[in-house]
Amino acid sequence: MRLLIITLVGLFVLLQHDLWLGESNLPDLWQLQHSIEQQHQNNQQLKERNASLEAEVKDLKQGLHAVEERARSELGMIKKGEVFIQVTD
Repeated sequence: MRLLIITLVGLFVLLQHDLWLGESNLPDLWQLQHSIEQQHQNNQQLKERNASLEAEVKDLKQGLHAVEERARSELGMIKKGEVFIQVTD
């Protein structure tokens, strides 16, 4: 009886060893799942950024309002006949 118990415990330890320390073990699986979740979050952020850039490109191709807004804000341009007033604190 004692030999049977020792054999079963040894078999159980051997099976647990493969589960925790073997080739495809649980800690590696958990780390991989965490890595996949981070990549999904990164992909979602990039999809949102791409959608924003696509909308901006579409607006630039279709309307002059976005071009005018960029010229004013980034290049400091003004229309003919307008007066530029700079207010400082």
